[in-house]
Amino acid sequence: MAEPYLKELRSIVQRVAALQDEADGIACKHFFSGAAAYVDGHIFMSLTPVGLALKLTQEARDALLAKGAKPLQYFPKAPVKKDYIVLPIQLRNDKYLSDWILRSIEFVRD
Repeated sequence: MAEPYLKELRSIVQRVAALQDEADGIACKHFFSGAAAYVDGHIFMSLTPVGLALKLTQEARDALLAKGAKPLQYFPKAPVKKDYIVLPIQLRNDKYLSDWILRSIEFVRD
């Protein structure tokens, strides 16, 4: 069931032009019912049935919340995952997606 998510996440990493310098250091692996992207051993992005989530600073999460993003919560009564935000569909295809992904990579490296 997670295979389509892994394939799509790898596709996102490959097609986002700004990630080309980072691509060799990014590993995409199965993650529960989806997939996660790792850099330096840390998850910075995941794709699950809940959506595409990025690990970001509070400031970046607030900016995305204003654009329709939602906090990451895997189940209705589950706790919200700190530092993660789920991008709405319109931002997943946005030309600025690479900028948000690069911010996420920077955040996990700090």
